[in-house]
Amino acid sequence: MKLSVWTYEGPPHVGAMRVATGMTDLHYVLHAPQGDTYADLLFTMIERRDHRPPVTYTTFQARDLGSDTADLFKTACRDAYDRFQPQAMIVGASCTAELIQDDPGGMAETMGMPIPIVPLELPSYQRKENFGCDETFFQLVKALARPVEKTEEITANLIGPTALGFRHRDDITEVARHLQEMGIAVNVVGPMGATPEDLTRLGAAHFNVLMYPETAESAARWMERELGLPYTKTVPIGVGATRDFLREVSDITGLPVRTDESRLRLPWYSASVDSTYLTGKRVFLFGDGTHVAAAARIARDEMGFEVVGLGCYNREQARTIRRVAKDYGVEATITDDYLEVEAAIEAAAPEMILGTQMERHIGKRLGIPCAVISAPVHVQDFPARYAPQMGFEGANVIFDTWVHPLVMGLEEHLLHMFREDFEFNDEAGPSHHAAHAPAQRPAAPAEEGGAAPRPAAPDSPRDISTQEEGTGAVPGGIEVIWLPAAEKELKKIPFFVRGKAKRNTEAFARERGVAEISVDTLYEAKAHYAR
Repeated sequence: MKLSVWTYEGPPHVGAMRVATGMTDLHYVLHAPQGDTYADLLFTMIERRDHRPPVTYTTFQARDLGSDTADLFKTACRDAYDRFQPQAMIVGASCTAELIQDDPGGMAETMGMPIPIVPLELPSYQRKENFGCDETFFQLVKALARPVEKTEEITANLIGPTALGFRHRDDITEVARHLQEMGIAVNVVGPMGATPEDLTRLGAAHFNVLMYPETAESAARWMERELGLPYTKTVPIGVGATRDFLREVSDITGLPVRTDESRLRLPWYSASVDSTYLTGKRVFLFGDGTHVAAAARIARDEMGFEVVGLGCYNREQARTIRRVAKDYGVEATITDDYLEVEAAIEAAAPEMILGTQMERHIGKRLGIPCAVISAPVHVQDFPARYAPQMGFEGANVIFDTWVHPLVMGLEEHLLHMFREDFEFNDEAGPSHHAAHAPAQRPAAPAEEGGAAPRPAAPDSPRDISTQEEGTGAVPGGIEVIWLPAAEKELKKIPFFVRGKAKRNTEAFARERGVAEISVDTLYEAKAHYAR
């Protein structure tokens, strides 16, 4: 077991909680110690839900370990049923409670409850949150779904969306809209929005749309085998993937592809003159396997970026991501250690990161813009507005989300370039005001042979490439010194490659025994590494 400041996934019981919270009339009794109720905040604070998760905790304490903790669990089950009257219950243990081996599933089966009780065996020390989602939904489907008569009209189930998922709420609306344009109705959406009773009607559909393989592929495979429900393999994120998805639906149903592309703007925006300066931008992708695979295709084929690195944190999708990485000519980064991800990003020196909330923090430290494409995410990625990732409207949202960090990064770079200009320097007032001349301040004593030093802007982004003012530590006891003019010239280099330029120049100087880096040294190094 490894302690970490950050973690991409919680334990598997958090995945079970995501399924329970997304559904209605389902209750989760979790055998857990006092303190594990922290998970409620993931939904009420980060996802901004208007009610807490449908979870009852046994909340045993240290003093209870010397008595009968099993009785605490049984009491919690009875109280939860009496209070909430759910259609079904799922029962399991948190990682801590797993150690005392009370067997919640076995105890619940002996209680004679009047509703279905689905036991969960989630190995907390071997698997993680996405597995918890997948396994919980699979066990619910396996326990409740049965062969039933098909609907008269062609219908589909949308499976995979959960609470705390990245834009799952809006993806449901967008995918349902595309199906409706083809004359296909939605039978059941699950887990999100479904009741246990709804899951008994899954077999009435003609096929399943597998929206998120990491949370519902096991259930999709079981329904294909046991209920005769084929499922789609293409995740409709991006223009090309959405078109492929619609053709796949057509192949399954025999219906012609009918869709309204008038609302699709990404292709035109991406090819417009204002976007051409983004062509060839180097990007690094990291997140869950589903979103990374889709984003890589969008980045290269629809935005004209160069993919210089990609990877995923959920090892269940490692094989898929390694295959994708091979197609893009890069090595996959498969890890759940954010420090390894940061090292891979720093080595690749991208101009933008497409990642999770973790990579957003990494980008801030490295001075690289980041757009979020995958969970885990923070509160700002659960917008009140309609902002899907799937379908044609999702493609429009993706264009805006990805391009804006680059545009703002370019603006930031230009402000750095012109920071000596009278209108843009740190002491200038807002340019849209009439009196925008620099404020007059007493002149500071000038250093010999140079201008007076000027304080850095308090709000300027942290420049990690020049933290060691003017010096670069060198193996062997030699110290490289940056002359003021060279430092000033270094700051004109775009922030997203400045660190690499600094390291290359210092290496160039060391190899030639140069102790003081001048402007000439900087450009000689640039010419050397450009060959």
